[in-house]
Amino acid sequence: MTPEVIPVLDLAGGVAVHARGGDRARYAPATSVLAPDRPGDALALARAYRDRVGVMRCYVADLDAIVGGPVQVSLLCALAGPHGFGGTLLVDAGLRSVADADRLVHVPGRFVAGLETFECWDDLPALAARRVGLVVSVDLRDGVPLRTGPWGGQSAADVARHVAAMGAAELLVLDLARVGRGEGLDLELLAEVRRAVPKVRLLAGGGVRHQADLHRLADIGVDGVLVASALHAGALVLPGQSAASETR
Repeated sequence: MTPEVIPVLDLAGGVAVHARGGDRARYAPATSVLAPDRPGDALALARAYRDRVGVMRCYVADLDAIVGGPVQVSLLCALAGPHGFGGTLLVDAGLRSVADADRLVHVPGRFVAGLETFECWDDLPALAARRVGLVVSVDLRDGVPLRTGPWGGQSAADVARHVAAMGAAELLVLDLARVGRGEGLDLELLAEVRRAVPKVRLLAGGGVRHQADLHRLADIGVDGVLVASALHAGALVLPGQSAASETR
């Protein structure tokens, strides 16, 4: 079965930006064939994902919160509403602890706890119990985990095995160095993770270029994939995707 396609919104200062290679200081407002006259408009792009691409879920990374700034609560709530995406959001708001999640109880969607920011790994089971559908992101750079918590120096597959055992509903393997660069995904690494966690729903991000990549991911058992650049460029068009211009 073809993996679920989950479009991406990266937010910085209230603007949807186009992530490339994890160099956040150089991210520019996102331009997209899906909303060509609304560069950087997160709500317009979210509506285009919903109405034109026809997907059920959207991954949202609050880059301000991830680097230690305030969570963009108002924008996240608007994205979850009818003038935004309106469906299920997978929200990475830079969680560092269960207390962070408790403070953001009013933020809609399913939370993402990423290696880059999360610190209290012993508390992960409690977070998974409190936030139904918790996604744990194994954040990488060039295949190497950004941080390994209490599992120092272990591989992506080893880290995935540990966090899966702690109650994650889904695992995301996200290589920041590959994001927006059109180089494809590390299929060998993803296959290793799939073998390590055969029973957990597995998502991948960083490098999807076209339909053929989706077929390769299906072959190794990946369940879903984050996509931004290929959708913005029109290189990946899903069956049934609307070609009509955005309705305002």
